[in-house]
Amino acid sequence: MFQIVPHAVAVDALDGARDAVMTAVEKAYLAHDRGETVNPSSHFLRFPDQPANRIIALPAYLGGEVGIPGLKWISSFPGNHDLGMPRASAVLLLNDDRTGRPVACLEAAHISAVRTAASAALAARALRPQGGPVSLGFVGTGVIARTIAEFLRHTELPVTRFVCHDLVPERAQRFVGDVERHWPGSGDVVDLDAALACDVVVFATTAGTPYLPEALRFAPGQTVLNVSLRDIHPQTLLAAQNIVDDVDHCLRAQTSPHLAEQLSGGRGFVTGTLADVLVGRCELKPHEPVVFSPFGLGVLDIAIGAIVLDSAKNDARAVSVTDFFEN
Repeated sequence: MFQIVPHAVAVDALDGARDAVMTAVEKAYLAHDRGETVNPSSHFLRFPDQPANRIIALPAYLGGEVGIPGLKWISSFPGNHDLGMPRASAVLLLNDDRTGRPVACLEAAHISAVRTAASAALAARALRPQGGPVSLGFVGTGVIARTIAEFLRHTELPVTRFVCHDLVPERAQRFVGDVERHWPGSGDVVDLDAALACDVVVFATTAGTPYLPEALRFAPGQTVLNVSLRDIHPQTLLAAQNIVDDVDHCLRAQTSPHLAEQLSGGRGFVTGTLADVLVGRCELKPHEPVVFSPFGLGVLDIAIGAIVLDSAKNDARAVSVTDFFEN
């Protein structure tokens, strides 16, 4: 039997399961650290006449207690906003690890946003063990930023004030209106410098190359969630502690950490991985800034997809095709 799982089923399965999502993401990182995964390099399909657009293939196998291989196929077409459509669209194919046959096709834009947000929230919690009230700044106010806000609220990050900056002021204003339900009366639209001055800064843009000034230095104790990966000048990273999800994956495709490797001539600026922090192998200096740069591992999509697929088995909106394959 082959199942087709639409967007609404994925949303309902995950919105009421944020604790399970956080646990699944953490377990996936730890399984990856133990060598229980296969996570090949992502493959980028780019278009010479459409440089802003891309489609990415993320194959992966999450072993251990999950035991599912799969492939996420996700497109990013920023011009979709002008058409009244979301920038990103995606599907996630899951396979049976015994026969190799695909067992499901899941709508995965929401799955991708949730795994990205849960990863960022997990990092924020792990990288700020001292706790304490924080100001929170968002650079970019799209779907990813909104989902990160939801997960930061779920992990009870003690936000006293949040601000945001976006190249489209109207979008930033809508973001404040939506996100204030998490932290009532504390939001504002600000300029870029004000957003960058917050205790916790979230980058969630579609920037293709660094635009922040080379002279920028993050403040002592500041936590930066470098989710969009290409906003920060490499010189800025070299002056901070750097945590990544996977060194080989993150230092490629002209990300800011990849540019920092090229600039410095090595990988010595990488302090460790998030798994290193979670298991206590990496001790951070609390009075230096720390930047978390997650390239985005396909095993996280598999982990979240497994939650959705399990829920879909009891959801009449999922479509089961009994004769999809030749017997």
